[in-house]
Order: sequence, then structure tokens, then C-alpha cells
Amino acid sequence: MKAEIHPEYGPATITCACGNVIQTRSTVPEMHVNTCSRCHPFFTGQAKFIDTEGRVERFRKRYGNVAAAKTAAKKK
Repeated sequence: MKAEIHPEYGPATITCACGNVIQTRSTVPEMHVNTCSRCHPFFTGQAKFIDTEGRVERFRKRYGNVAAAKTAAKKK
């Protein structure tokens, strides 16, 4: 590697819009983000997986009988 071409890697502060402050190391000394692990719905448990338009039931109705028939045919 060539000497003196890499950026400085030092302490960094990441500040979230929710007020959470994270201390880490980076080439950028200060960062501002909109979402962090403290306020993101996936990490807080507020995210809900909603089955819109009955997609799961429609799949089971369409392909559920096919899988059962294949299993029964293998047993014979």
C-alpha cells in the first residue's frame, strides 16, 4: 500500500434525529442520521407484517392441495 494516501481514521460521533448519540470510529468525524436502531420500527418491535389482500391464504388455497397430493402420492 502507498503511504500517506489513506484518510485519517479516528473517533466519530453519530447523532440520530431521535436524540440517540453513538460513539464509533470513522473517516468522517461527525454524522447526522434520520433513523437508528433505537427508533427504527424493525428494531423497536413496532413493525407489523400485514397480510394484505389475503395473499397467504390465497397461496395456501392455490398450492396447499398440490403439496398434500404429492406427499400422498409418494407414500403409495
